[in-house]
Amino acid sequence: MIRKTRPPRAGGAPGKRGAGPAVRAARPAHSGAAEEKLGKIAGLSAVAAVFRHEPERVVRLYYDDSMKTAAGPFCAVLARLRRPYRLLPPEEMARVAGTVLHGGIVAAVRPREVPDLTLETAQRWAKAGAATVLLDGVGNPHNLGAIARTLAFFGLGHLVLSDHPAQAGLSDAAYRVAEGGLEFLDVRRLTGAAQALRSLRPHFHVVGTALHARGIPPEAVPRDRRPILLVLGNEENGLPPPTLAACETVVTIPGGGQIQSLNVSATAAILTYSLLLRQAER
Repeated sequence: MIRKTRPPRAGGAPGKRGAGPAVRAARPAHSGAAEEKLGKIAGLSAVAAVFRHEPERVVRLYYDDSMKTAAGPFCAVLARLRRPYRLLPPEEMARVAGTVLHGGIVAAVRPREVPDLTLETAQRWAKAGAATVLLDGVGNPHNLGAIARTLAFFGLGHLVLSDHPAQAGLSDAAYRVAEGGLEFLDVRRLTGAAQALRSLRPHFHVVGTALHARGIPPEAVPRDRRPILLVLGNEENGLPPPTLAACETVVTIPGGGQIQSLNVSATAAILTYSLLLRQAER
């Protein structure tokens, strides 16, 4: 559900939350037993993005011989912050990264905060005309990363993750596939998608996606003064029925081949280009 923020209670201690909505965020990992909570951001584009936007999140940097030159500016930043960086052989890089798909460079980072989406924040986005994407049950972190990369590529800035039990979060795999795209997005959490979408409809044109020709084609979506909130669901089953019912407009990308549906990240790319950018260019 979307909750309104409220001012802090009188007499509350400075810096503490008042009666407003809870912000669910992972606490930073510092040292000792908390070290295992550090995330891993792999690949030059993703590492460069985190150094550009939040270098203070980087706790350590690892790189192999192929990345010595590229890693130089990052090492200089860490030196100023008095944080370590190491040149590692290939086998150790794979162990540190947890995958062989590390691109020769890995940053160990403190987890990023993902606050709740409040009604006030959503209204601010809508007033600015900011098209937004909500993922409700997209469980594959590679798809989440690919969607984030698409949004960043097209210059969109907002991504919302529902509390669906299958919904993927900001994992190492999502960061790797996003190629730095997640660093350019304001990412929020949404509790109770179906109920929340109904409260957002005065501010956004809520457009859901459906499989098996249950919706209209993208070009038939009516023009609207409100920005679009595009809702994408589970890779296999689509949106949960209550979420789909809360959408004002339902779209289906028509196909003429033998495969019944597109991957959700491909659907996101097509609809971002055909719907969200079309609206932004009005």
